Amino acid sequence: MTDPAVPALPSRWWDDVRAAVRGTRHDYTQGSIGRATFLLAIPMVLEMLMESLFALSDVFFVARLGASAVASVGLTESLMVVVYTLAMGLAIGGTAIVARRVGEKSPDDAARAAVQVIGLGAVMALVLGALGALLAPTLLRLMGATPDVLETGSTFARIMLGGSGTAFLLFVINAVFRGAGDAAISMRVLWLANGINIVLGPLLIFGPGPLPAFGVTGAAIATTTGRGLGVVYALWQLSRGSGHLQLQRRHLGLEWPVIQRVLRMAGNATVQVMVGSLTWMVLIRLIAGFGSAAMAGYTIAVRLVMFALLPAWGVSNAAATMVGQSLGARLPGRAEQAVRSAARYNGLFLGLVGVVYVVAAGPIVGWFTQDAAVHHVAVQGLRLMALGFPLYALGMVLMQAFNGAGDTRTPTRMNIGVFWLFEIPLAWLLTRNDAIGSTGVFLAVLSAYSLLALVAWLMFRRGSWQRQAL
Repeated sequence: MTDPAVPALPSRWWDDVRAAVRGTRHDYTQGSIGRATFLLAIPMVLEMLMESLFALSDVFFVARLGASAVASVGLTESLMVVVYTLAMGLAIGGTAIVARRVGEKSPDDAARAAVQVIGLGAVMALVLGALGALLAPTLLRLMGATPDVLETGSTFARIMLGGSGTAFLLFVINAVFRGAGDAAISMRVLWLANGINIVLGPLLIFGPGPLPAFGVTGAAIATTTGRGLGVVYALWQLSRGSGHLQLQRRHLGLEWPVIQRVLRMAGNATVQVMVGSLTWMVLIRLIAGFGSAAMAGYTIAVRLVMFALLPAWGVSNAAATMVGQSLGARLPGRAEQAVRSAARYNGLFLGLVGVVYVVAAGPIVGWFTQDAAVHHVAVQGLRLMALGFPLYALGMVLMQAFNGAGDTRTPTRMNIGVFWLFEIPLAWLLTRNDAIGSTGVFLAVLSAYSLLALVAWLMFRRGSWQRQAL
């Protein structure tokens, strides 16, 4: 008998890749766990790979404008983390409840839950966009921006934060697609949004031919335009009902019991993500004290790490969907096997990428900057953070498994303990040491994410997440 956790046979591999990318109706609560995880993970990995390519292409072109421009992007991204935090909190709740309803074979309940999640997202997106546009320069100053960064990046920050509602809605709508098992649709939405962004970015930054050169502001215009068009496409796909999720007129309207369940999960999930997000903001504030070169090096190193971690999040998201749908079908054993399968895939992928980063950090960073001071910081940071990639892979899958089960409290508590009570104090102490300097931030990141994986594994083995009611 074939082990359900074993991936599809090599002879079927290419057929499964095509089916995953094309999008196929599949019951993820039945059959091979390896194949089900594969079908979900391929479009999710490709979705996150495009997000990684966008992040790298953005900083690649902006880096040509100098350290102040790169620092502007880094500081603004640290502010956008607030938007991402709220969006991810709601997205986690949306994925869990939609996946659970789909696993229960309740398509109407899944559709009604999706409507409530998206409606909440639209309201929050409007509020965040208005506040961001109004307060952008003030927020940059609070983050420690130097006068040259303020001059270069204030308009960039105003456009990015003012248009942040588009990013918020992309997070939420794509989370709904993923929870339903429509990973291929989610992939196409993000590929469209970021594809437009990648094409427009250099055109608006440098202004070839008759086009005006907007500098770093052009990157913000391109990003907001691409994300806005992505939202329009995602809503059109929902109205078509081409995947597992079919929204009809009868599903529209407020349903307070559903909203309350989503808000309970989203509240815990938001705190969970906020803990990690605020930690990154503290770290970048510590780096800012070492000057623009350190800030630029940090930004490049983190973008390169995100290039690897975002596809790995795709595998982790596949685990979340598998867990949610399996628990909805009352198959906790299948949920656990899916997590272990996803962890193996993720560990192999990130382990290989980590080796490449450690060995070739110098040439890789050299593609983004020729500034010796920036290059030195980025290479050190990239190598240190890459050392922990195998443990990062395990931690990512386990955290998403808890979230997919609707158990958002457990990862929230772990984040508070590891990031706020361990990583931040450690980073502060290390950066106070003149012999370590800005490298202390990277050492703290390596230590914290490795510890998080070990704690998450211990909590996973307890099994309480399998009994989470939704």
